[in-house]
Amino acid sequence: MVKVFKTDIDTPKKARLIIDQLLQLHPKGRITVDLEDCDKVLRVETKQATTSDIMDTVHNKGFECEVLP
Repeated sequence: MVKVFKTDIDTPKKARLIIDQLLQLHPKGRITVDLEDCDKVLRVETKQATTSDIMDTVHNKGFECEVLP
């Protein structure tokens, strides 16, 4: 399942931090952050992660995160 989120992640270093954190929780997932997009889109492909798991992880690192339709 693919989940897509709007974030305020704005640098490659911050994106790497979030990606690494999510991969620790979901090592078989595919996770990207599109820093070129105006919504700084976080895209998570995994069978295991729930929307709330992902949002909690991002929020716990100090970033905003909301579901994109």
